[in-house]
Amino acid sequence: MADVACKDRPLTFEDLVRWFEAGAKPADQWRVGAEHEKFVFRLGTHEPVPYEPPPGEKGGIKALLEGLMEFGWAGVYEGETLIALERGKANVSLEPGGQFELSGAPLETIHDICEETGAHLQEVKTVADGLGLGFLGLGFTPTWRRDQIPVMPKGRYRIMRQYMPKVGGLGLDMMFRTCTVQANLDFGSEADMTAKFRMSLALQPIVTALFASSPFIEGKPSGFVSSRANVWTDTDPDRTGMLDFVFRDGFGFESYANYALDVPMYFVKREGRYIDVAGRSFRDFMAGKLPELPGERPTLKDWADHTTTIFPEVRLKQYLEMRGADSGPWSRLCGLPAIWTGVFYDAAALAAAWDLCKGWKIEDHERLRADVTRLGLKAEISGRTVQDVAKDMLVIAREGLKRRNRLSGGLVDETGYLGELDEIAASGITPAERLLQLYETRWAGDASRAFEDFAY
Repeated sequence: MADVACKDRPLTFEDLVRWFEAGAKPADQWRVGAEHEKFVFRLGTHEPVPYEPPPGEKGGIKALLEGLMEFGWAGVYEGETLIALERGKANVSLEPGGQFELSGAPLETIHDICEETGAHLQEVKTVADGLGLGFLGLGFTPTWRRDQIPVMPKGRYRIMRQYMPKVGGLGLDMMFRTCTVQANLDFGSEADMTAKFRMSLALQPIVTALFASSPFIEGKPSGFVSSRANVWTDTDPDRTGMLDFVFRDGFGFESYANYALDVPMYFVKREGRYIDVAGRSFRDFMAGKLPELPGERPTLKDWADHTTTIFPEVRLKQYLEMRGADSGPWSRLCGLPAIWTGVFYDAAALAAAWDLCKGWKIEDHERLRADVTRLGLKAEISGRTVQDVAKDMLVIAREGLKRRNRLSGGLVDETGYLGELDEIAASGITPAERLLQLYETRWAGDASRAFEDFAY
């Protein structure tokens, strides 16, 4: 539904619900979108990179963006400030501390996603080499203090930076010191959305454990295998977590719309400018009662913007976003969309994946989410280890991908992208524990070696 449909009348609750409903697609139109973030650092010194460097120094985030425009990317500006790039349905954007994100186009196969990701990494490396910059894929920066990290010049981040300390202890760490890899997938109907949401939300901590790769904070072991995932447990309880209501009878688009309405706002965007309304109610906005915009009512674009400021482990927009994984090396980036595609886009796999977790108690979901940040695959749920659940989930995903039978030009299906995850699950050792082994042995207690050994 376009804004024009509501141009002559105020938005209703039904309009908000229909906005979610409009995402439903027939199965032959289902696609997969992949996103990944990476830290940008200076080669040699491993320092974070500002938007623009001091006079006399080369390199900077802005120069990186400008260099990519040579590959056909078009600039996206906030006023006169270059803040992102777009090419077709893909975009490159900046996270608050300069983390560099590829938000890929909706694509048909994991082969397509890997080709897109590989091309992007080659492009950014070509530009970065000339600027003396490198990229690191981990869930949490291994050495940087928060006060070392430059702030990117985006309006919404200024608002978030001021608001975050009011509602949680680690929100600024989330903004400036974390990186994730994400998969976005479609649904066919409200019932299909509900089934996929419940299954993926319950199993999100299993994937968190498989991808856990952030055991350091400021150069020392943090006590967590996913420092990134732990940050989300103390960021903002109003907009994060495992959403108990998703598992209750009657969950659907209306339930999520009511939840989203009660999440405090961050901003309203008008004529390219972000207006700070942090903590205000979208319900009041619908009634024309925002003090910052007296008498003004929201559009569907405002509603769409608001849904991007909600950060549960699975997020509903006009598709479902899987948000539970640490970023990692190139070899693991395609595994995240592969495992979720395998259980999402095959009916038997979806049912089998739900069978893994349908007996879990609602009160166990948050506990498991917290436990995997420390224990990884050794955490337990309903009498089983996360390792055992992960192995079962991977078998189900593999069978789903086999039946999906999307072949590459070499007539190879998508199951190969699960290989590294199979090895992690079989060993019971998370990538974070491998990093800790390196820290204790070959790295001799120097976590900055990650910038050399694990750079893209």
